[in-house]
Amino acid sequence: MAEKTGRQKGGADHVADDPLLWPFAAARLAMDACFWWMERGPVEPAGSSLPWTTPGTATLELATMLLRDCARGQSGQPALVCAPYALHRALIADFAPGHSVVQSLQNGGVDRVYLTDWRSATTEMRYLSIDSYLSDLNVAIDEIGAPVDLVGLCQGGWLSLLYAARFPTKVRRLVLVGAPVDLSIDSAMAQLARNAPGMVYDQLVARGGGNVSGKEMLRVWSKTPSREDIAAALQRELSDQEGAALLARFEQWNVEPLDLPGTYYLEIVNWIFRENRMAGGNFTALGRRIDLKDVKVPIFLLAGLDDEVVPAAQALATAALVGTPPAFIAAASEPSNHLGLFMGARTHAQAWPRIAHWLRDDLSGVLARSA
Repeated sequence: MAEKTGRQKGGADHVADDPLLWPFAAARLAMDACFWWMERGPVEPAGSSLPWTTPGTATLELATMLLRDCARGQSGQPALVCAPYALHRALIADFAPGHSVVQSLQNGGVDRVYLTDWRSATTEMRYLSIDSYLSDLNVAIDEIGAPVDLVGLCQGGWLSLLYAARFPTKVRRLVLVGAPVDLSIDSAMAQLARNAPGMVYDQLVARGGGNVSGKEMLRVWSKTPSREDIAAALQRELSDQEGAALLARFEQWNVEPLDLPGTYYLEIVNWIFRENRMAGGNFTALGRRIDLKDVKVPIFLLAGLDDEVVPAAQALATAALVGTPPAFIAAASEPSNHLGLFMGARTHAQAWPRIAHWLRDDLSGVLARSA
């Protein structure tokens, strides 16, 4: 089976190295995986979780998350980083010094930073839906004090955009980083979601007892990220002592998967990726039909020029879907793959300081120029 799981670089085939694609790629291999994974030895996550990079406390415990408070003071505009909930811990947003979204925002003068630390799904969580996550996000934002600046990473991006459309007065500014929204623009993730029969996803959830098993996702893939893949994500050489420590940290993070609630997972697959409801204007969230034109707050879009998961054209296309005036939409593209947008040293040296400055800017000059 090793030959079957080998990948050629490019297009929808080059996905084994990106953990955020595993829930979708698993469906593609499901017919083989039903039998093959049982032949492999178990891949167990590390016994203990990695420590956070930025000091903070869990200030609120909800069914879906722990709200992590990394604020350095009580004054200033709060920013909530909405991490992707796609099999791996929110440490993706606070990975290591020089590789941390939380740290980069703070270094840029955003003192009040919070983070969604999503929980691994238990049996009791199997029926949680997208509405469940929106509801808890709303509780977290009320706890912080609205309006907040929402910084959505990958799948945390479309969730943040949904939230901003559903509760427009509770979001001051919106940052979307490598966020898949309009799935009519082709991508590896969209192809994988569409190409498998719907029953395959149902079977995946059934095998997990109502959830999507993170451990099974690790078993499905025989190819783990190589040293070169990790170096590309972190955007640095790994041959020195610090690089070796980063490599070990990444490898441990990579084998600590989270389980996803089956209902939530199937809604994402069907409503977001297969039916493209958000971009099409027929998504209902918490009892109300969502119109992305209701989002009129300033938006910053960050895309990766080498992103095969959410291509730059897809990440930047969100600008045409929202009601924000063009003068209040900022966009940047970085020479980065998908994980590098959140973890890459170069991206944190170049793009994230700009985002932090944009969050702190009063935009009065833009307002004057657009008048």
